[in-house]
Amino acid sequence: MLAGSVLHAASEAMRLADVDPIRAIPLAAQVVRNSRDDVPALALAEQAWGHALCQTGQIGEAVTHLRRAVRLGTGKAAAESRMKLAFALVQQGRPTSALREVDLAVPLLGARARSQRAVILYHLGRLDDAFADYQAADRALRRGGEKLAVQRNLVNRGIVQAERQNFGLAVRDLVEAEGLARDLGRDLAVGIIAENLGFVESRRGDVPAALAHFDRAEEIIARNGGRLAPVLFDRAELLLSVGLAGEAREHASQAVTAFRTEGRRLMVPETLLLLADAALLGRDWAAAGRHARAALAQFVRQGRDQHAAFARATVLRAALSAGKPCRISDPDAMVAALHGRPAVQAHLDLAVVARRRRQPARAVAHLTTASQARTRGPATLRARGWYAEALLHEHTAPQRAAAAARRGLRILDENHAALGAGDLRAHSATHRADLAELGLRVALRSGRLADVFEWAERGRASRFLHRPVRPPDDPELAALLQSLRATKLTHRQVELERRIKNRSRLLRATGPGPSEPVRPAELDLGGRVLVQYVEADGDLLALTLTDRRLDLRVVGPVREVADLLERVPFALRHLARRPRPEILQLLRTTTSTLDSLLLPRCDRPLVVVPTGLLHNVPWSTLPSCRGKPVVVAPSATSWRSAASRPARPRTFAVASGPGLPGAEEEAQAIADLHATTNPRDATVDDVLKALATASTVHLAAHGRLNPDNPLFSALDLHDGPLVVYDVQRLEQVPDTVIMAACDVGRSVVVSGNELLGLAATFLERGTAQLIAPVVPVPDAETKDLMLGVHRRLRDGRSPAAALAEAQEELGRPNGFVCVGA
Repeated sequence: MLAGSVLHAASEAMRLADVDPIRAIPLAAQVVRNSRDDVPALALAEQAWGHALCQTGQIGEAVTHLRRAVRLGTGKAAAESRMKLAFALVQQGRPTSALREVDLAVPLLGARARSQRAVILYHLGRLDDAFADYQAADRALRRGGEKLAVQRNLVNRGIVQAERQNFGLAVRDLVEAEGLARDLGRDLAVGIIAENLGFVESRRGDVPAALAHFDRAEEIIARNGGRLAPVLFDRAELLLSVGLAGEAREHASQAVTAFRTEGRRLMVPETLLLLADAALLGRDWAAAGRHARAALAQFVRQGRDQHAAFARATVLRAALSAGKPCRISDPDAMVAALHGRPAVQAHLDLAVVARRRRQPARAVAHLTTASQARTRGPATLRARGWYAEALLHEHTAPQRAAAAARRGLRILDENHAALGAGDLRAHSATHRADLAELGLRVALRSGRLADVFEWAERGRASRFLHRPVRPPDDPELAALLQSLRATKLTHRQVELERRIKNRSRLLRATGPGPSEPVRPAELDLGGRVLVQYVEADGDLLALTLTDRRLDLRVVGPVREVADLLERVPFALRHLARRPRPEILQLLRTTTSTLDSLLLPRCDRPLVVVPTGLLHNVPWSTLPSCRGKPVVVAPSATSWRSAASRPARPRTFAVASGPGLPGAEEEAQAIADLHATTNPRDATVDDVLKALATASTVHLAAHGRLNPDNPLFSALDLHDGPLVVYDVQRLEQVPDTVIMAACDVGRSVVVSGNELLGLAATFLERGTAQLIAPVVPVPDAETKDLMLGVHRRLRDGRSPAAALAEAQEELGRPNGFVCVGA
């Protein structure tokens, strides 16, 4: 190469390092090999090589090349290399060394180096100092017309603005930066900015917007050879914010591996803290403490005091959750170094420590500070502030405490009402648990049973307190569901399920916000008895409402009741396969004991409102329920809503699926009973049309509850599975749905009392009554039972009464329940 061409090639490598780092690396390497005597070109090529390596995540090698560039360069060229070296050192987790390098560049490069210094100050937790540098750099860079530097400065200032909860200003900075990046042809930078927009919306609490930005970022960054670990990290943080601990843990684990592979040690401890938070949410206290302690050790080595304080706070929370002692040498310094939600949570935890140590004044001081968060910031932060306010008054002014807890719940419910995806709405209710439990404690202490009833309702499946909402119709989601039914390849099915889940989470629900829970005096039970169960301090309690009179009694320890409940499905499954006298005796003994513990002594029809461990009980197996109409409702509020909904004229539709012995015969017999059609080889579209038009629909098919992915719980039809996402897309659902399919009456219980599955989705969308089994049922018996139910429905009986009478007529225990009203 000629001297001029060598320098030109080095300049081209430098340009490509920003816009196409994969192409920049071999070009820079070629210049280095061919420019031993041209020191300026060699220095520039080493700088380009190091910067491109940094852009593609090869941090260790990047530092080596950038140090060579600093040694070879002089004046501003060396300063430029120092700036890029400082960035790489930050990524390696060496912010103090990075600050030293960039300080040497500031006198020569001015505003651009000051902007780079602000990045390092941000990673050191010095947000105010970082913001001041960004502000000064912005003014100077704009005066100099340095578009590229302005664009970079805007991105970084936007991140700091988000950390300072100035979300509108953060978005403005990032949108302007994206426009500049497009003008400059920096496609990779556009992807990175999209990721940062997702980060801002995540902090603001707009989950669909954040996910949309992350999807866009992932596609652009991957296309341009960039690093996906930051997207994995941000997505994990977002998923954790809505209670999806398992998915958050999966993404965070992938991010840790990627950061370590790339040599970006700066981000490893931050990701370990995410893993600790996911473990806390999953109640794995040991793992939470282990991850938090590992993060703390690394933050201390990196000299990142604020992040170390965050890790100490997480270690404390893990210890408190596990019931273990945890000493914090300087708690005041720890909380002083924190801001936002971590600071609020740390004050809450330190208040617990103070109370354990009988230091009431310190506890009040911590709660008072935490309560200040209730007026500003994202919904989850304000809700924690109201929780602190409620704790502050729990023992001295219980009515104020209850009012504060209601305010916190209202903020969360209004924020989550816009979520279109059922799993996001269900899992995000994890943030409600502390507030609902505190309200229930206050109510139990007061002895006012109407208040206990109210707080038992507030702790129920919160999405059933919302008026029925439907995510907007989405052609892309519809196409993905059609592809899922068409594929027979397992790996293709897994990928389609992932895409369907991700797509559904981008959709927003439209409709009114949450309604207030019903009060006992507002319930017209029409001669029924309502039994509502709650858990408190390890005990199961039963609230019974009879003729507008409330009674409260202790059923027994939750653990003992849970042990008894496990025997019932065990016995039913064995009896379904091969009846044996000893198994039948076990079932009779167990159900008799459960009957005496759980239910009031009365002959009236029952409305049962379960708590977590009772949601999948086959109530008809209990002696006092035989022949008696029993309705299982997610909440008293949802029961009243379903019971008071005007019934449509009764029209019937029937369909069956493949591979289930007797299903076609059962469906035809029921179709003949109602003088309606029974489509042969019914497809998902056939069934969806029936669900959207008929008021009563009977489906006989193989069914399955997917406990790991409940929105893919399904009924098998002739062209593939009908899944929860299909039901969510319906504009109208039947008043009554009968599913003669094993297990589909069951729901996955998450976040305490939130329900996911086919049955729960029908109820959420507006079905008033649903009959389905909560345990496997013998195919041979199902036809006779279902015909008995339908004869009575034809004669005008209610679904609950029709099921109870048909079960009594059959004379054998089975797992069918009537859910809804």
